[in-house]
Amino acid sequence: MKKIIGLSLFAAMVVQAAPAVLDEIEVEEKIDTEVISDVSGEEIKSADLADALFKQSPSVALVRRSGISNDVIIRGQKKDNINVTIDGAKVCGACPNRMDPPISHVATNNIDYIEINEGPFNVEDFGSLSANVQVNTLKPSKEFTGEVGVNVGSWDYKKGYFNASGGTDDVRFLLSASTEKGGQYEDGDGNTFAEQQDAYIADHNSSAGMAYLPTKREMDAFEKQTLMAKLFWDITDTQELRLGYTANRTDNVLYPNTPMDAIYDDSDIYTLEYIAKDLGEYSKKLSVNLYQTEVDHPMSNEYRKSSAKGVMTHHLTTKMQGAKLKNEFDVENHALTAGLDYSLRNWDGNYLMPNGASKHSIWDVDTENIALFVKDKVKVGKFEIDLGLRYDDTEVSTADTNSSVPTRSYNALSGNMLATYHADFTTKYFVGAGVAHRVPDGRELYYYDKGGQRIGNFDLDMVTNREVDIGLEKKYENAVAKVKLFYSHLDNFIAYNSLHNSFDNIDARIWGFDLSGSYFATESLSFDLGLSYQNGKKLDTPAGQSDKDLPEIPPFKANLAVNYAVDPSLLLKAEVVAADAWTSFDAENGEQKLDAYGVLNLKGTKTFGDNIELTVGVDNVFDSTYAVSNTYRDLTLIFGGGDVMLLNEPGRYFYTNLSYKF
Repeated sequence: MKKIIGLSLFAAMVVQAAPAVLDEIEVEEKIDTEVISDVSGEEIKSADLADALFKQSPSVALVRRSGISNDVIIRGQKKDNINVTIDGAKVCGACPNRMDPPISHVATNNIDYIEINEGPFNVEDFGSLSANVQVNTLKPSKEFTGEVGVNVGSWDYKKGYFNASGGTDDVRFLLSASTEKGGQYEDGDGNTFAEQQDAYIADHNSSAGMAYLPTKREMDAFEKQTLMAKLFWDITDTQELRLGYTANRTDNVLYPNTPMDAIYDDSDIYTLEYIAKDLGEYSKKLSVNLYQTEVDHPMSNEYRKSSAKGVMTHHLTTKMQGAKLKNEFDVENHALTAGLDYSLRNWDGNYLMPNGASKHSIWDVDTENIALFVKDKVKVGKFEIDLGLRYDDTEVSTADTNSSVPTRSYNALSGNMLATYHADFTTKYFVGAGVAHRVPDGRELYYYDKGGQRIGNFDLDMVTNREVDIGLEKKYENAVAKVKLFYSHLDNFIAYNSLHNSFDNIDARIWGFDLSGSYFATESLSFDLGLSYQNGKKLDTPAGQSDKDLPEIPPFKANLAVNYAVDPSLLLKAEVVAADAWTSFDAENGEQKLDAYGVLNLKGTKTFGDNIELTVGVDNVFDSTYAVSNTYRDLTLIFGGGDVMLLNEPGRYFYTNLSYKF
């Protein structure tokens, strides 16, 4: 069932939660899906989508790597365990050290809304193990509209952006572009990236070669430019063609607790979608989606003191090509979808050594997948039941000429059921169970470090998630609340083993809950709440290890917000993001205890007439020093004489954004 949701003036401002807070976005309302709306309008501080999701959703944890291009953890899992699509295109990063995670390849100013579907409940896409993140960018409109804006902030942050859209009844276009740059942020103690390095090296007797060169200590932390173009053509009343292109160009990104920095990170996303409606009794809607995503990522030590002994560059590229054919039709009270999904990822990497030699890291690895899927939605009385089934056939191969290196083949049947009981107009109960799989990637199977040591494990099996979810959604006259609980059993979870500097299959389990809701106290005042907790344990351990704590399981987290409308033109917001200390962590593989934290962010937005909007904000009002992400050593981080180097979060940050809409 579809509907336009807009409870009140505050519905567009709700931080966490519910699908009941969309800003005039037409989406299918699903109880198991969190929708984060109006991203381009709300998240104007920077292009970093990970930071925006961390603040908007209690179930999302941040993996801080730099001032931009950060990563996320959802339900205690990250990397390939989370499927990310941008306008239906599956995106992969090229960096094995996660400098360019999938969600870093789209800027917040280009995003309309995001759907986060937690659990193994997506059969349309390859590798949706623990969560599916669908990023939907701005769409062209028939009317001529647009926006021009500038944003400035602490630490020399500057951004300019524009978008324009228009067309006719049959043809519509959209063009969007942005440019931004930012200096090294300071933590609550006033330390820049370079100064955080100095403190760590002094305290841990670490290699001085990891520090920035004297001539690079003051350089900016990043520069980023984006371009997005779309063309929608209504060929006939029942046929439509949609074309899209997105370019991201990110230069000189500093990663202070990593031995290298990104010289640049370029990505291109091409999409084509053809839609035909009402073709007959057994084809209400037929769609064909084609896409190609490309990422080019060289990282180097040229800004570090270690470059005095020679510059080393690790240059990687990846290309993902995909196609999906999907047919939707109705049979009695069943809404059926059947489809064919295909994707081919190529991943290639080489070390360029100081002496001019070249060594393979990821040697031209192909991951080819073909799958059949079917979905059914059936309504019986007050019950709504969603069923899904998917069969995958996957082959992972490498161009490595060593005859002992195998090609791996994987076959899997995934499925799920989600039953929703509509007790009345205001109350829903749901229970779901599902099984999903993901295969090892090129790094986990075939990777070699710069010394030629094999890190990959040829014998890895695919990961299987068996999960049960239950929950309740309740709407009141002036409030909405949702609670979800889950238990996930992971067979052959791929864990890093620092003792052997490789990867092992282990069994593990994760359970947790999240609670989200909004309360509209008056026409002017509303409150938002989000709570999230996960607990993860290894059921067996990597070879030679004994720590049962599963890595990257964030502690209890709370997102709280108060929204106040002084009048329709002036909106004020205060939010608190807080988390408990890390007391359960994988110490054998580099994680360490992190202190609890709580930060206060303030924001006010004033509109002048119909066209001008001014936003002023300050994050981390009390200038706290804290870290949100741990130091699991599946990433290559600076290490010496003790714990791995943590990267603190930004201290007090002031920003303002001025936009003109036409």
